Amino acid sequence: MKITVVGAGAVGATVADNIARKELAHELVLLDIKEGFAEGKAMDMMQTANLLGFDTKITGSTNDYSKTAASEVVVVTSGLPRKPGMTREELIGVNAGIVKGVTDNILKYSPNAIFIIISNPMDTMTYLTLKTSGLPKNRIIGMGGALDSARFRYYLSQALNCSPADLQANVIGGHGDTTMIPLISQATLQGVPVSNLLDEATLKKIAADTMVGGATLTGLIGTSAWYAPGAAGCMLVESIVRDEKKVVPCCVALDGEYGQKDICIGVPVVIGKNGWEQIHDYKLSADEQAAFNKSADAVRSMNSVLDTLSL
Repeated sequence: MKITVVGAGAVGATVADNIARKELAHELVLLDIKEGFAEGKAMDMMQTANLLGFDTKITGSTNDYSKTAASEVVVVTSGLPRKPGMTREELIGVNAGIVKGVTDNILKYSPNAIFIIISNPMDTMTYLTLKTSGLPKNRIIGMGGALDSARFRYYLSQALNCSPADLQANVIGGHGDTTMIPLISQATLQGVPVSNLLDEATLKKIAADTMVGGATLTGLIGTSAWYAPGAAGCMLVESIVRDEKKVVPCCVALDGEYGQKDICIGVPVVIGKNGWEQIHDYKLSADEQAAFNKSADAVRSMNSVLDTLSL
């Protein structure tokens, strides 16, 4: 198994580090446009191999896509990160050109790869990849919902004083501060609805905190987060490589599911060796479906910016 991570910044390097520690590939390629950057990160990681006990070979590359040849999974993290006060939408103009260039170059050498998109704005970058690559839709996965759901479980665990591992709680919809939908009605702690354990005001605050979870971290550390996004990206890679069939909220192409078409947006999907393999129907309430439709409208508005670009 060969895996490529494009973008050796904080998120990409964290994805790569997690992949190596879990030995998900015999060869891992880390690629970046900055001279020597990926090579240095790869060397640093390889010098932990005997300390951490992994055998994955990590290779760094400065923009040499030939080294990525025959990759089975490609994680795309490249693009500008968010700065304080910057929305994901503001990143479209710059990151669209970057992501399209990455996709085109990867496909020259790895035409059968499954793509995991982390670059922001993630819903729009996933849609761009779908529309410009010609790939089957099951081989293009946007990571956002996996990360948003992890943040939702974090905030719930803090309020409940429990382990996040004991929670089932998911976020669907767009990967944006106003477009994601934490599904409080379906969240449970070991099968017990969290609505039985927390009052309505607390649950509303948890949902609100989840929705601005990324912006909160950007404000605290001055740039986009990387540990949780990196772990979320690796989790998707692991479910593909090991054919785990995990059900994870991810940004995928819809064709009538949840009442939407011609859009990539977060819904629960089965992740296995073929990429995303099945969409699960969560049977949303009328209010949840209305919120999902509103989220889809907002994502389409972001996607419309692509029409103004020369890609």
